[in-house]
Amino acid sequence: MSWLSLSIASACLLGFYDFFKKLALRDNAVLPVLFGSVCVSALVWLPLILWSALSPDSPPGSFLHVPGLSRHEHLLLFVKAALVGASWLCGYIGIKSLPLSIATPIASTAPLWTIVFAVFVFHESPTSHQWLGITVILAAFFAFTLVGMREGIRFHRDPAVFFMMAATLLGAASSLYDKFLLQKAAIPPSAVQAWFSIYLVVVLAPAACWWHRSKQRLPFHWHWAIPAISLTLLAADRLYFTAIARPDALISMISPVRSSSVMVSFLLGVSIFKEKQVYFKGACIVGIIAGVVMLS
Repeated sequence: MSWLSLSIASACLLGFYDFFKKLALRDNAVLPVLFGSVCVSALVWLPLILWSALSPDSPPGSFLHVPGLSRHEHLLLFVKAALVGASWLCGYIGIKSLPLSIATPIASTAPLWTIVFAVFVFHESPTSHQWLGITVILAAFFAFTLVGMREGIRFHRDPAVFFMMAATLLGAASSLYDKFLLQKAAIPPSAVQAWFSIYLVVVLAPAACWWHRSKQRLPFHWHWAIPAISLTLLAADRLYFTAIARPDALISMISPVRSSSVMVSFLLGVSIFKEKQVYFKGACIVGIIAGVVMLS
């Protein structure tokens, strides 16, 4: 498969990933669903970590080999797990309460916030083309607030919107941190993905224990979509890393292609959950994707 085909496949899987989250969270508690999904990811990677440690030359392909890391590198990956754990917790809370056709477009604005962080943290200067993209995304996002009002959602005071925005901002910060881990720290992608999955369990275990001991906790029931959350994300990330590794891959195209996953989750939300305001939301999503393309 070409790097573009890999990127498109990754975007489709990300759309299903958001759909499975919404499905698993229906009438279900947030913390055990999130903790269960990260445990599945850890169980996928743990045998590969042990395999690589006991027999370094036998794993088939570098994408299955997890090299050894220093204590400092482990600490860096623990920080990533803490950052992503906070982002996912906020995102799960937001996606549980909001229609999928509103929650995922909010998350798709992450490239905008990545650029904003890059301006303030790394003192980068967006081009005029990128400023236009920022304007288009903000205009489309404002249009979403008007559409949301038709469904009784007040963007300026709805807690679920604030949780979704917090998840998006933390996700954007994580993207910048990924750049540091993979480029500056030069940690192999397989090691990042594997140990980050393990440390997520450690980070979220206290919250899961708190939920279990809480007397006022929401009920939890097992749903087949919980492992599907993990497996679709693992597959999407693996395709993403494989696409980036291709010598002829264009990062400027991969980013907007990945953001198009919102179209998959939007169509699933409309067809499966029978969500409303289809045409208005569709127009706003097209505006967000157009803005993301301009950012590249």
